[in-house]
Amino acid sequence: MGVLNDAKLGLSVVRDLLRGRRVRAKLAGQLAARAPLSRRRFEIGVYFADGDVNLYQLRQWYKPLLELSKTHPVVILSRNPSGASALLDECPLPVAYVRKVDELENFIAEQDLKIVFYVNQNARNFQMMRYGRRWHVFINHGESDKMYMTTNQFKAYDYSFVAGDAAIARLKRVLWDYDFDKRAIPIGRPQADHYSGTVPFERDGRTVVLYAPTWEGDRPSAAYGSIASHGVGLVRDILSSPDHRLIYRPHPRSGVLDPAYAAANREIVAAIAAANRDDPSAHHVHDTGAELGWQLAVADVAVVDVSAMVYDRLATGKPLLITRPVSPAAEIDTGGYLSDCEWLLAEEAPHVRTRIEQVSHDSAANVRLGRWVTHYFGDTSPGAATRRFHGAVETLLAEWDRNAAVHARDEPVDEHDVYAEREDERL
Repeated sequence: MGVLNDAKLGLSVVRDLLRGRRVRAKLAGQLAARAPLSRRRFEIGVYFADGDVNLYQLRQWYKPLLELSKTHPVVILSRNPSGASALLDECPLPVAYVRKVDELENFIAEQDLKIVFYVNQNARNFQMMRYGRRWHVFINHGESDKMYMTTNQFKAYDYSFVAGDAAIARLKRVLWDYDFDKRAIPIGRPQADHYSGTVPFERDGRTVVLYAPTWEGDRPSAAYGSIASHGVGLVRDILSSPDHRLIYRPHPRSGVLDPAYAAANREIVAAIAAANRDDPSAHHVHDTGAELGWQLAVADVAVVDVSAMVYDRLATGKPLLITRPVSPAAEIDTGGYLSDCEWLLAEEAPHVRTRIEQVSHDSAANVRLGRWVTHYFGDTSPGAATRRFHGAVETLLAEWDRNAAVHARDEPVDEHDVYAEREDERL
């Protein structure tokens, strides 16, 4: 077994090396084919150190940032070859590939970045955060009650843009001696003003059910994924009905760690394909597209795991069911919406249509839902969140101008990282 495992490991290493070479070769061609980015052009940067596998964290911000760039030019700072290549393929915003620290430094020196946004907590964020005289702002990649949303890492940033009252209440329980009035700025969910994508079917009276599970998680406390526990039975129940249509949108990392989880995902995908062959008018969807929006808007009911998808859906104000994690170690914040939500237990999943019917026609549940929508996102009328997002940016830019005036006579600062070359050797 040891020899076999070593052989598999060696094969995996070789595959990764070959893929890395292909990605770097493609990226070199992409960079050579485009014009250089203009100097002194960008006021706002979005720092992204991850590869393409985590690009979902940034995709949801494309359209809000594109709208913002009409008044304040925005650039994506990409540190990873696969991430940069994918961004150059799909991102509507300018992309700077700055893999090495000295490349990052040179780009910063050529621009007038006043605000830098961060969508995750990658450890390499600190290679950017070492540069002062600009605001470092955590904007996150979603709103949820997962433990990730209460990390003390919030304190590392000058400011954080949060969704609303629920986020601030959640953070107040764990962040001691933190100036929430100044540093936590509620903006709602501007992504909800930019729901997009082409619906791949015509509305024909079927009840559309979105099932959007998360991945299996990398630790017991984050084992929120339902594909293996709920998914197969849930999907088969929906597919068996001529009155329902399924949109299945699994997390991009589903099954990367757990073979059983990956197998359940494959079984669901195969079942969807078989159902569509049996009834071509069903138009069930296995959705792996980059755009998230049309799915949330078109679904009559959503079934989601404990993840940011709960709150993406919550922002629509439409019915949803939350899968109850089967792992007793999974941490659930029961101080917020999850204390009052509509749970779907694993044993209920094979009969999910019964629960869908219940949640769709429960007036009391709809009233509760409305209260929670306001608590999490504030005003969700069209355009309200976008105005708050832009207002928050204008406030920070005005604050930057005020501080720049105060420090106008300061001595120049050498921001060169003397350890950059040593660090780059490990990238």
